[in-house]
Amino acid sequence: MSFHVIVGAGGTALATARLLADRGERVRLVSRRGTSADHELVEPVVLDANDTEALADLCQGAETVFNCAAALYHLWPEVLAPLFRSVLAAAERSGADYVMLGNLYGYGPVDGPVTEDLPLLATGRKGRTRALMWQEALEAHTAGRVRVTEVRAGQFLGAGAFSSFTFTVEPRVLAGQLALTPAALDLATGFTAIEDAARALVTLAGDERALGRAWHAPVTNATVREVATLLAELAGAPAPRLETLTDHDIALLSLTSPLWAEFEEQAHMSHAEFVVDSGRIEAEFGLKATPLEEVLRPVVAGR
Repeated sequence: MSFHVIVGAGGTALATARLLADRGERVRLVSRRGTSADHELVEPVVLDANDTEALADLCQGAETVFNCAAALYHLWPEVLAPLFRSVLAAAERSGADYVMLGNLYGYGPVDGPVTEDLPLLATGRKGRTRALMWQEALEAHTAGRVRVTEVRAGQFLGAGAFSSFTFTVEPRVLAGQLALTPAALDLATGFTAIEDAARALVTLAGDERALGRAWHAPVTNATVREVATLLAELAGAPAPRLETLTDHDIALLSLTSPLWAEFEEQAHMSHAEFVVDSGRIEAEFGLKATPLEEVLRPVVAGR
């Protein structure tokens, strides 16, 4: 029976674990809290993935190590880099393939559609960190130490997803309340359903065509207003009331939580068109974005 290790316990990690287990493959789900995916083939393991030796031991015999790990948003440069290096080292030592869940921050500001061929020219600290983690993994792949691929997802949607939209807009719309968000309301950006990201991770794992390259997960390009309006319609909620937070609003909110100050770095994604092209993964692997209505229905059902 195939055996895989998933590091992380967020929405996409859990969706990936369930997808693999439903196919009859064993999964070790590694997190500091020992989160479970509630499946007999998923073994939750309590471990800080910064412990490279212990993680490498857990990965022995695995076909794939999926890195779905995350960190507090404002601590990415300090926390994410050593964590990702530990997971990469564990994959190398175990001989498993290494599949990373990434995002689109590494590109930085772009003109026109975002494709995988664009250079990673991020100027912000979170974007530079993401770019560096991919570059280090690719160097290990090129050197023959480990086989690597990355799936870069857009802003997450779906039951169990966490993103700017699900944090600032979704609960307010479902409650019929005013939603204040650090994003322009009528500019398109790329959204990825966590289930689509999971399907991409599992599909690309071990496939020779995927190795040594980064791929965009299936995306739907839509505006905040469009997604919020559809969500309200599905929930039978009032038409959404939406406003974009001003710089002054965010400065005040930053006094209560360091999270808010971090949104400024990604203004090129939230206050300008940031249209993502996921045609490559569709053409090569047949993976398409799930219609937004299907993505949002479980959100409504689970409120």
